[in-house]
Amino acid sequence: MSAYTAEWVLPMTGEPLRRASVVIINGRIVDVGQFSFPEPMATDLGGMAIMPALVNAHTHLELSYLRGRVPQAKQFIDWIRTVIAARHEYADPMDPRILDAVRAAIVEARASGTGLFGDISNTLVSTSLLHAASMPARVFYELLGFSGSDPEAIARQSRKKANAAAFIHGGGVEVSLAPHAPYSVSPALFAAIRADLDAHPGHVTSVHLGESAEELEFIKRGTGPWRVLLEELGVWTDAWQAPGTSPVEYLEQIGFLDRRVVAVHGVQFDGDDLDRLRTRGMTIVSCPRSNQHVGVGAPPLEAFYAMNVNVAFGTDSLASAPDLNMFAELAEARRLAPRVPARTLLESATRRGAAALGFEDVYGTLEAGKLAQMIAVRIPPDVRDVEEYLVSGIEPSDIRWLKTD
Repeated sequence: MSAYTAEWVLPMTGEPLRRASVVIINGRIVDVGQFSFPEPMATDLGGMAIMPALVNAHTHLELSYLRGRVPQAKQFIDWIRTVIAARHEYADPMDPRILDAVRAAIVEARASGTGLFGDISNTLVSTSLLHAASMPARVFYELLGFSGSDPEAIARQSRKKANAAAFIHGGGVEVSLAPHAPYSVSPALFAAIRADLDAHPGHVTSVHLGESAEELEFIKRGTGPWRVLLEELGVWTDAWQAPGTSPVEYLEQIGFLDRRVVAVHGVQFDGDDLDRLRTRGMTIVSCPRSNQHVGVGAPPLEAFYAMNVNVAFGTDSLASAPDLNMFAELAEARRLAPRVPARTLLESATRRGAAALGFEDVYGTLEAGKLAQMIAVRIPPDVRDVEEYLVSGIEPSDIRWLKTD
């Protein structure tokens, strides 16, 4: 048995506890509460706050090599074009520069308190690196295909690759199939991915949705910059007809949406979109710093919460964010949503994220039975509202991982 005592303990199941302890046996939490131990039995951390490790519910680790190479854009399509051009320079996903950047990104994220990833991958290169770093993750094997033939075969082949990656690496790294976005995936491929999800009840999937004004125009009318880019890439097909709806309503109409689908970004969501997501118990993963870097604007965070939609947070990739510090993401969320309680924001970065990724049984809160994936944050002695302090921006130097072996 081991135990930690600190000035604050944030179970994320209710109010913070003052001068409380967490008891661990064999790597799992067995008790959390305000009780005392004989001195040798517990480590007293003093003026720190113990809390669950944060959940970065949306990133693209394999793009980490693009850090500092993709400037801020005024329009999303311009940012996309720059990323496409940059990726062509690194055609081999096993390029040592790509792998080294992913390794460094995982180390950086862990140093700033992240203990669980939702990672988007087009190549599955991150699975072995996450496993090697003992970093739990839901890797979303992202598929694109706007006009390809035999989408069922694409999904079957992708499932074999996903199963192989999960079998080889394991260690808390789960792999699901995921569509990229409504403007890059055909209705038939959406249906094939949905069929794969239905065949794997324990899995969840992810889709970029409602991110940009260009996406809304394309789904509504079939025109605009996305149409131009698809034609330039040679993947446009006249067989696709604009549904004339919002992207959310479109995916609802083709039967893709339910609570096991994570909607990423949602910058352009209106009240009707949010109501559709809420009634299905879905989660929006918001990446506010990235949204502003890529030119789509700030997400309507206060509307997300006002509509009682589940919200989680992610940093997105280092091609659109300065770092992978989830505490910095929380600080930006606090700036954009000053009326949302700090506890609610912290819940989004912990238990809501873990639940969205399908890990709610083991991560996201400090309660009996959960794995003791815990950090301690240094709190200045004059702080009275510890939750508000934790969403003000925390540096890695103030974070300590707690050993539980």
